[in-house]
Amino acid sequence: MKVNELTGWLDEHFPAAAAEDWDNVGLLTGDDEREVHHVFLALDLTDETLEEAIEAGADMIVTHHPMIFSGIKKINNHSFTGRRILKLVREGISYYAMHTNYDILGMADLSAGYLELSETKVLSATGEMDGETIGFGRVGKIPAKMTLKEYALLVKKNLKLADVKVYGNLDQMVETAAVCTGSGKSMISDVLAAGADVYVTGDIDHHTGIDTVAQGLCIIDAGHYGTEYIFMEDMKERLEKAFPELKFTCAKVKSPYTIL
Repeated sequence: MKVNELTGWLDEHFPAAAAEDWDNVGLLTGDDEREVHHVFLALDLTDETLEEAIEAGADMIVTHHPMIFSGIKKINNHSFTGRRILKLVREGISYYAMHTNYDILGMADLSAGYLELSETKVLSATGEMDGETIGFGRVGKIPAKMTLKEYALLVKKNLKLADVKVYGNLDQMVETAAVCTGSGKSMISDVLAAGADVYVTGDIDHHTGIDTVAQGLCIIDAGHYGTEYIFMEDMKERLEKAFPELKFTCAKVKSPYTIL
């Protein structure tokens, strides 16, 4: 099949119109008239994942984070982005990214499921689609009232993480949680307004952590990668159902950092 058949399905289910204005989603490099047989899924298009895709024999890559965010005036081997673009073109690999459109229309519910939230509501609304409110994150009830430590361990276990960073009294009881994957500190005011006891997200800095606890909200920082790598398997399952004739491969799950 052609690339545009696959991207057409993606555009229909995760329309670019749902993405934030500053984002850059869709077919970023490649010819949509080319044939596609093997799709490689990754969170980021790094040198390592690009080599993985080439070794796997993929002719298309779909990532969550766009490799290209802002305008590029030169494409050459003098920058890491330029080198990756040149390699994509040289290898005949089409490249598609689905970022905040997937965050809103896929990742929010997916992450709530991983964290065992029920009675969920949109955390930060961005608009409406088909008569329903859409937006970033979810807030809902956790399986049972438990200590912050117990819920942090549940998050760690369900996301299969080596560690999580917790801000707050570990013995405090919690029963309502909010989640926004990736870097979610800009939505702390939404979490406070929603009345959640604990917020699961990533990229929380020192001052944000202690200031948030001072406002009565606990935080479980599960990491940017730790909360979003679930994109790969989710999209693989969706695409395998829609296109059983294609081959799909996920990048190896590997945190970009090491804790010693």
